[in-house]
Amino acid sequence: MSKLILLLPVMALTFAVFAKDPPKEILTDPTDKPADSTPLQFTVKDLDGKDVNLADFKGKVVLIVNVASKCGNTPQYKPLEEMYEKYKDQGLVIIGFPANNFGAQEPGTNQQIREFCDATYHVAFPMMSKISVKGDDKTALYKYLTDPQTNGRFAGEIEWNFTKFLVDRNGAVIARIAHRTKPDSPNVIAEIEKALAAPAAK
Repeated sequence: MSKLILLLPVMALTFAVFAKDPPKEILTDPTDKPADSTPLQFTVKDLDGKDVNLADFKGKVVLIVNVASKCGNTPQYKPLEEMYEKYKDQGLVIIGFPANNFGAQEPGTNQQIREFCDATYHVAFPMMSKISVKGDDKTALYKYLTDPQTNGRFAGEIEWNFTKFLVDRNGAVIARIAHRTKPDSPNVIAEIEKALAAPAAK
């Protein structure tokens, strides 16, 4: 009995730790104020090596995703493409950023990535050149997305392929979606439709 009494405070403390900060599949922000800074401030390169100014997408709802061709999450390309086709006329843009940071699961060249995406999933949404999303060579966009100074409560290191950031029409990050969460899950669809229904600030 005495051992059980001693264990009770430890058990209570353990429960409190997990209850305080449970894992979330979607981290959202209910505010709709225009961002002072935005992940759309950067210029990146597409799979052909051409400059893409992300500011051109302001006024759209943007889903930023780090992707890979040989990952257990790679089948998410299918619902991502279906979502893009369904909502693009309402203002949704999905932008894929291939990265080889996790398990060397994106080993190919930009051309090989294009061929894989075209042949396997018929990807039509914009795909950028392969980048790094973690480590010393992390690209500027992902430094912004993972730094608490610039991305607040949505910051934190990218944990795996197919982590998603939802950006509203004002250029503000309004949700971070876990890599295991499928793009066509009801909660994700609800967040995207809510963002599409909200007008940009004047």
